[in-house]
This record gives sequence, structure tokens and C-alpha cells, in this order.
Amino acid sequence: MTSGGVGLRSERGPVLLGVMLSTALVAIDATVIATAVPSVVAELGGFSQFPWLFSAYLLAQAVSVPVFGKLADVFGRKPVMLVGIGVFLLGSVLCGAAWSMESLIVFRAVQGLGAGAVQPMSMTIVGDVYSVAERAKVQGYIAGVWGVSSVVGPTLGGVFSEYTSWRWIFFVNVPLCLVAAAAIGWRFHERRERRRARVDVLGASVLTAALTLLVLGVLEGGQAWAWASVPGVGVLAAGGVLLGLFVLVERRAADPVVPLHLLRRRLLVTTSAASACIGAVLLALTSYVPTFVQVSLGTGPLVAGFALAALTLGWPVSASQSGRVYLRVGMRTTAVVGAVVVLGGCLLLLPLGTSSPVAAVAGASFVIGLGMGLTAAPTLIAAQSAVGWGERGVVTGLNMFARSAGSAVGIAVFGAVVNASLGGRSVESGSAGGSVAPGELSDAVHLVFLGVVALAAVLLLAVVLMPKDRPPAPARQEPDPDEAAVTA
Repeated sequence: MTSGGVGLRSERGPVLLGVMLSTALVAIDATVIATAVPSVVAELGGFSQFPWLFSAYLLAQAVSVPVFGKLADVFGRKPVMLVGIGVFLLGSVLCGAAWSMESLIVFRAVQGLGAGAVQPMSMTIVGDVYSVAERAKVQGYIAGVWGVSSVVGPTLGGVFSEYTSWRWIFFVNVPLCLVAAAAIGWRFHERRERRRARVDVLGASVLTAALTLLVLGVLEGGQAWAWASVPGVGVLAAGGVLLGLFVLVERRAADPVVPLHLLRRRLLVTTSAASACIGAVLLALTSYVPTFVQVSLGTGPLVAGFALAALTLGWPVSASQSGRVYLRVGMRTTAVVGAVVVLGGCLLLLPLGTSSPVAAVAGASFVIGLGMGLTAAPTLIAAQSAVGWGERGVVTGLNMFARSAGSAVGIAVFGAVVNASLGGRSVESGSAGGSVAPGELSDAVHLVFLGVVALAAVLLLAVVLMPKDRPPAPARQEPDPDEAAVTA
């Protein structure tokens, strides 16, 4: 690795720019289509199928992350990243040219496959290029990308849908993909130990099938079918059986896609559990805080967006400073402090009601964001630092998958709770089941806030159970024995 500071103007700046653009592709595309749904349905039809525009993307991304993580450890980060960007570019062009709702759903899945490579590779490249002392500051840059994207994404979707065409929300990815690929392709150079490439095809296939069924069952349970129905139970049961079969396959594999010994390490288990809780809390807040502010507090979409933006403002602020903290007190202590702040912010949500000011919602969101920045970055960095170059891709992929799985399970559970509380009625007036009064929605969302508090408590428990560590040396770390210089 080379020196030169951290930042876009540093020697490694082009690589950081490529990573940030790649992250922006995934972050923006996860939300950009939300405000464009009416325009898409008006042209393509298929209103009953439009939820699959989100589910197909999330499903393909979640199940492919662990596989791409392993491939990066075998073939290197750069080729996997470039393939991921290429697949995402192809999916974007196909989505823009979609001729029906069914074709758009399929092409969204192609985008999701590309995102499944881009997201873990971004974090893995950061782990390769930057030292432990530098990664938290870089995480602040990337957290800022997610924060900006959460606001820019829906805005872009609305602007393109109203003034041009919804198809441009996909075509706009083309130049971004090209710039990101150029930055990574020309300025990121890795030299790795040459070894015979052995890909566990059987293990990867069984894992993909198992995760597909499990994530599909969680996403569609209570939506496409009842939880207690034959499909609801059957899909999850089949996924569980295949997951058990995957463990048996991996025990016999010469080069397993997920080395099972990693799952026996307390640090990796606790950091993955923390990542799952973070994913569930984030999706719960991004899904229900805007609705609560609009319906229960009687504001407009813009104000609701600003209330949620406080969360994405606090995160990069604390993430950029978390490196200074964990260099002094260690990663575990930093993560515990962050989790306590998250729990405190979640507790601030409980007194909220129909008479609460929007500033109170924004304040609670900001505090939660501050805690997330002190928790998410140190737990991921601790997991990456616990292994060498040859397993860093797998570990990063598992951490990213845990967050995606937490998001999927969290939104499914919270959705079921809110629907049960509202008796199937919509928050939109004029729905078949009747509209929901502000007070009723406030009571329903309050149940979500209680669940978020419980998740924050589990998050705190997970980071408390992390092994104790000593503060890392502030000096730049040496490359791993099986990794030569990674330069920019």
C-alpha cells in the first residue's frame, strides 16, 4: 500500500472516487424508483406486480453478495468489481428499455446481481488500500454517499418522471458506471499471490438456492401469501433444508465458498449480528418515519424527507471521527459507545405522538445516526482486520449479507405488525379498507418504534460480546503476507 493521505485529492483519491461512485450506483438505485412507480405503472401496467421491482433487486443483491465475496478472494477485487459494474450497467440499460412490467422486474434482478458484487467490493477495496487507522475516515466518505443518495434518489426519480421519462432514472447510470469503472480500472492495481483458482461451484449453487428461498419467503410472507400457508411454510422450510445441505457440502469442499471455521469465531459472529441489527433499524426508520411525519404530524413530503435526512447527516459526521476514537480506546469500546447512543436515540422515539414537533423526530433520527456512525464502521473494520487478504472478501460479503438479511427480515416483521394494527387499511384516503386517522397510524408506528428499541438493545448486546481488543497502532499497517502492495 502507498501513503499519501486520505481524501479525493490524495494519491489514492481516484480509487476512492471510483469506490464512492460505485457505492452511489447501488445506494441511489435502491430508492430512485420509489417516486417513479406511478409513471412506470401508467406506461407498463401491472400495478399488482410493482412491489417486485423492489423485491427482485433486493433478493438478487442479497443472495449474490457472499458468492462475489469469495470470488474476490480467488480472482482479486478488481476483476470482480469491474464485472459487477458491467452487470449493473447492462441491467440499467435493459431496465430503461423494458417493454412490460414483467421484463422490468427481470432486468431489476440483473441490476441486483451487479449490486451484489459492487457493494462488498467497495468495502473490501477500502480494507485493502487503507490502513486500520484510515478506514474510519474513508467510511465517513462512503456513509456520506449513502446519506446524500437517500435524499437524491427519490428526488431524481420524481424529477425524471415528471419532466422527462421514468426510463432516464436507469439511463443516467450509464455515465456513472463508465466513470467508476475507469477510476477503478486505471488507478487501482493489486498484486496478489498466484494460486490455482478453485471455485466451489456446488457450494455456491446450493448457497444461492438456499438464500433465494429464505429471502423470498421473508420478503413475500404476509404479502403474496399468508405466513401460515403452504407456500409460506414450504418456501422457508425448503430454504432451511438447503442451508443444512450447504453446510454438509462445505465440509467436504477443498476451497469452500464460505469457510465454516469463520462462523466459529466470536468476533465475526458478533459483528455480523450487529450488522443485521443495523440493517433492520435503518430500514424500519426509512420506511416508517416519513409516513409518520406526513400522516400523523400532518406535514408534506419535503418536511418528512428532512426529518429522515437528519439520520443520514449524523452518520457520516460520527463515522469520519470514529477512527480517532477507536485508535484511543479500541474498536469494541467504540462500538459499545455507539450502540448506547443508538439505543438512546431509539428511546427518544417512544414519546412521539400526533402533537410532537417535527424537530423532535429529526433530533431522535440525528442521535441514532451519530450512534450508527460509531458502530457500523468499527464493527466492519474489526471483522476485516481479523483475517488476511485471502479471506477479507468473504468476511466483508458475510457482513454485507447480514445487513441485507436484517433489512429484509425487519421490514417483513414490521410490515406485518403495522398491517395487523391497522386492520389492512391503507394510509391513503379512499382505499377499499378505509383511510387511517393520524392517531391510528401513530399507534401503529409506535409499535415499530418499540421494535426498533428492542433491536437497538440486541445491537448493544452483540457489540458487548465482541472480544476485547487493544487500540491499533496509528501507524500504517503492513500488507498481509499473501498480499503485495495495493497501490493507487
